[in-house]
Amino acid sequence: MILYFLRHASAGESVANPKKDEKRALDPAGIEQCGYVGRALAALDTHVEVVISSPLKRAAQTASLVSNEMGYEGKLQFHDGLRPGSTFADFRRLLGSYSKHEAIMVVGHNPNLSEFAGRCISETGCEAVIDLKKGAVARVEIGRNSGVLNWCLTPKILRTLYTAAAESSRPKTSRK
Repeated sequence: MILYFLRHASAGESVANPKKDEKRALDPAGIEQCGYVGRALAALDTHVEVVISSPLKRAAQTASLVSNEMGYEGKLQFHDGLRPGSTFADFRRLLGSYSKHEAIMVVGHNPNLSEFAGRCISETGCEAVIDLKKGAVARVEIGRNSGVLNWCLTPKILRTLYTAAAESSRPKTSRK
């Protein structure tokens, strides 16, 4: 199974009231991050069979924006196993529910999403350290006993690549 771990994009400062924090939306920087990530995944010819998100607004928005950029046409799925504070056991149950799929994307929060990714690539089930920044996406191939981290991309890296590509494609002006 191929798993894409996508941390929700920038959503400003957290709110003390947990119920209000669940409704916190992406900020303009987060919306821009989703564009970079989604276009990069499309350029990498990324295809997923299902996109599963935490039900919190910022994660759902990230899932929607990135999957639209990728050309994903399925319906977003929501799962409490991706909420903040979820355990690895919750995540394993989620994976069990989608075990027939070859490629899925999960969208959630830190610190648990980084923990889940790290534990998926550790042969012993201990936590390897993967630091998923806001809006970052990691590709992990999971086998029977362990997984392999293929890559991890941050919005900052992708923005730099897009800027460099745009500058290199501009016509060169000659000086006399």
